[in-house]
Amino acid sequence: MRLKDISTPVPKKDHKDKVSGQLPYISDVKVDNMVYGVLYRSPIAYGKIKSIYVPDLPEGYDVVGAEDIPGPNYVKIIKQDQPIFANEWVNYIGEPILMLVGKDLNTLYGLRDEVKVEFEEHQAIYTLDEAIDQISSASFVSYEFGESLDIISAIEQDAHQIVEEEYTTGYQEHVYLEPQGMLAVYKDDEIVVHGSMQALYYIKNALLSALACGDDEVRVVQSPTGGGFGGKEEFPSMMACHVAIAANAVKKSVMLVFDRHEDMVVTTKRHPAKFKYRTALDQEGNILSMCVDVSLDGGANEGLSSVVLQRSLLNSAGVYNIPHFHAKGFCLKTNTVPNGAFRGFGAPQSFAGIESHMGHLSKHTQLDPLEYKRKYLVKQGDPTITKGNFRDPILMEEMIEDLLDASDYTKKKEEFQRFNQQNLRYKKGIGTSVFLHGCGFTGSGERDHIKATVKLVKSKDGKVLLKISNSDMGQGIYTTLSKIVAKELDLPLEEVSYPDPDTKEVPDSGPTVASRTTMIVGKLLERAAKKLKAEWKSGEEQEVFEHYVHREMIPWDEKTFTGDAYPAYSWGVNFVEVEVDTLTGIVKLEKVYGNYDVGKAIDDRIMKGQIDGGLAQGLAYGYLEKMTTKQGKIQQKSISDYGPPTSLDVVSIESKLFDNPYADGPYGAKGAGELTLIGGAPAVQSAIEDALQTSFQQIPVTAEVIMESLERKLVNRVD
Repeated sequence: MRLKDISTPVPKKDHKDKVSGQLPYISDVKVDNMVYGVLYRSPIAYGKIKSIYVPDLPEGYDVVGAEDIPGPNYVKIIKQDQPIFANEWVNYIGEPILMLVGKDLNTLYGLRDEVKVEFEEHQAIYTLDEAIDQISSASFVSYEFGESLDIISAIEQDAHQIVEEEYTTGYQEHVYLEPQGMLAVYKDDEIVVHGSMQALYYIKNALLSALACGDDEVRVVQSPTGGGFGGKEEFPSMMACHVAIAANAVKKSVMLVFDRHEDMVVTTKRHPAKFKYRTALDQEGNILSMCVDVSLDGGANEGLSSVVLQRSLLNSAGVYNIPHFHAKGFCLKTNTVPNGAFRGFGAPQSFAGIESHMGHLSKHTQLDPLEYKRKYLVKQGDPTITKGNFRDPILMEEMIEDLLDASDYTKKKEEFQRFNQQNLRYKKGIGTSVFLHGCGFTGSGERDHIKATVKLVKSKDGKVLLKISNSDMGQGIYTTLSKIVAKELDLPLEEVSYPDPDTKEVPDSGPTVASRTTMIVGKLLERAAKKLKAEWKSGEEQEVFEHYVHREMIPWDEKTFTGDAYPAYSWGVNFVEVEVDTLTGIVKLEKVYGNYDVGKAIDDRIMKGQIDGGLAQGLAYGYLEKMTTKQGKIQQKSISDYGPPTSLDVVSIESKLFDNPYADGPYGAKGAGELTLIGGAPAVQSAIEDALQTSFQQIPVTAEVIMESLERKLVNRVD
């Protein structure tokens, strides 16, 4: 099949194997001389290990711990603060202390129950509020940028009104279909780690450090991966270290696979956050200045939290050109499970906050919340909050106008108002959100840290292989990236293939994160394909490499937080209609709309899947999914406890793509994977507020939150 329009949908490359159930995931794999591993984890949140007792082990069973690590005892990420196996202090409930390995899992579970560890327990920090109170000692990292506070103070002196508001967001669980799993295959000359992952070279670099070995002694191969959403970005590096160290110690292949319970209580989550807004208004409700303080709960280890904080701050002004804007942010340590990468990477928290705050500010005017927001929308040529520039066309006004027509917004508002006046129990509302997402790594990260390289290999019979380190985890890049190469070479799609990445075979094209894969790696593949086409030699094997070239922009300075944070931005608008049952607090979605600018879609059907899945995840973050801790322990230990959306919670989504090709993306494509989640939560909160004619300062707006709000409203009315 030869491709005409790059956007025309094609069958996904892995479609048949997945729908037939024939695709083997990591837990399906069996190899010779393989044993299983189970981890003994800390039962306390913070304390010193005084002694460890391990029972006598049957023949063929072993214990592996910190003393078996050839290299330094930390997972190589950014900071050296996350032990592979805790051997002095434990910092959260669930921290791994040792691993038992052997042939039978039931035997291993029984032996684990007999392990005894004596601790000297210390006072833990359990909540973000506690960490904020101890900010000097609990801070991992902080950033500050924007207008001088002296100038803002002078503006506030002359303001008509100062509006102060706090806003909180909770945990979010990834709920990938396939729990975490890793297998280390032991060979005399190398250890090969297979698993469910998003970032092969993160894992390889962590293994090289932990095993203190040469580059050719360890290899990482991606297994078919049943979902990631960021949860398989940095966390698998720890699991890979566990199985590789164990394999090296016992000279056998070692498999470690979590069940859903273990996966939910010990893996990384979306960072809970608290936002403090201080906004000066004039007499007409116009914004004169805005200050935002952001606090993220990093959990027990920093991991990727410093970068998540950066992204959160970079999105703290939303899509708005706010006069005299200042932002400050902290990522704080608590003795809870470490938090990490999650689709949107700090942006969903910030957009939930700023969209809510802007909606609440509109109440100081006679304007509808959407009309108030439109007054401040950024336009092409405007500066970013970091003194960069929005260089490319921005289609927000066109996308908003289109949804106003498609939803019959003005008429609906009037109809819902009449409905609500006539109904005591059920109330209807419509809410909106406007948002963006920066594509690729922040600032000069692609140039200075990732330095992506791709390779194309042509066989003698004219077939082409993509040799890159990026992971297909259900989002469809096996198909979309193959389409880019096939289109450029004018080959049938069947003659272009994309084998599972293997670090022995592929260069480092970077991790599958940050809405970068299609735009950054896809562009490199497009350029490599052009080169191969120009050099094509029939009947010969050929290899072509292509290296990342940074777009000329305003240089990024991480110390001052100034410059162009991203080479390009994708944009979105969501409208959501809801019905709220005031007797139970239950929210029912009635209609969901989404307009998006992702440049040029590489495959319309795959993009539709990203929209539907992203919106379902974002909406659930806003009103359904609730995860809590108690004394440092995750309380929701199963999917049914946690409450992600089912098919009964998701309605038909009316979506539309606006073509706005980006010159430095393949065929004009920009990033898309994270954008589609971001608008769901603020839009559904806005709709619930519209239905109940009240304000909320947090997500998720669960049934319990709604009932408490209605009860307070009733009490205030009686008073």
